[in-house]
Amino acid sequence: MEYIVAEFTINCESALLEVARDLLADISAEAGFEAFESTSRGLNGYVQKTALKQSLLDANIADFPLEHTTVTYQLHSVESKNWNEQWEKAGFEPINIDDKVVIYDTRRESPQVPNGAVPISILPHQTFGTGTHQTTRMMIRSLLGIPIQGKRVVDCGCGTGILGITASKLGAAEVFGYDVDEWCVSNATHNAKENSVGNMTVLHGDSKVLDGMDKPFHVVMANINRNILLQDMPTFNKIMTPDAKLILSGFYQEDAKIILEKAAQLKLREAHRLTEDDWCCLTLIH
Repeated sequence: MEYIVAEFTINCESALLEVARDLLADISAEAGFEAFESTSRGLNGYVQKTALKQSLLDANIADFPLEHTTVTYQLHSVESKNWNEQWEKAGFEPINIDDKVVIYDTRRESPQVPNGAVPISILPHQTFGTGTHQTTRMMIRSLLGIPIQGKRVVDCGCGTGILGITASKLGAAEVFGYDVDEWCVSNATHNAKENSVGNMTVLHGDSKVLDGMDKPFHVVMANINRNILLQDMPTFNKIMTPDAKLILSGFYQEDAKIILEKAAQLKLREAHRLTEDDWCCLTLIH
């Protein structure tokens, strides 16, 4: 496969550079980028030539969700390789979430798990979602705080499948996940099998796959960036049961206001909020 590197230059206050890099990685992933590395001037992003959605990338950059920040980029061809390979080889240390869920790298020895905790084995392969990021941990903590036994659950933009797998292991009756990235679909399917989860279906596509669902969901989860959440929230709302929970993350605390404004338009309201560092996770209900 032929790859392209985008050399992004970020112009912003130095104190905001790390935040800007995170946001840029999020919006670039929507345009097909698979992996990133920080540079002194901003970020390098890697994408398969055939997967690049340049018009979407340009639109997202034009609507960059950080004030007084501009982003420019140049594209260059590079050799084909798995740009996450070194990180994947290094793996990640076990992550204990409130002694209730322990996430660990499939390739490492199984860790000791507190009594009653749910162990989840994840093989990360060019996908997002191991529990190392604040948003993933908050999504799981929010999931732990609601009744899940016997519920129908969907994970929107599922990455490694970690949220859907967690929901299944907590007792969900039926779990769906979807992602626009074929790597994610394959990886999530593999991870579900690795965790002996047999009630999880993973689909390839965006929120349009929800239009084909024949029954509504009791829990809808989406750990995606702000702009996609705002775009997809009306679709999420349509497939929720009257007593459903909508758990959203992938955005910063300063963006909660705009998320809640959109929620109010859909007659949804905030039921619970978690924050970690500058990140936010909201649980919404009718």
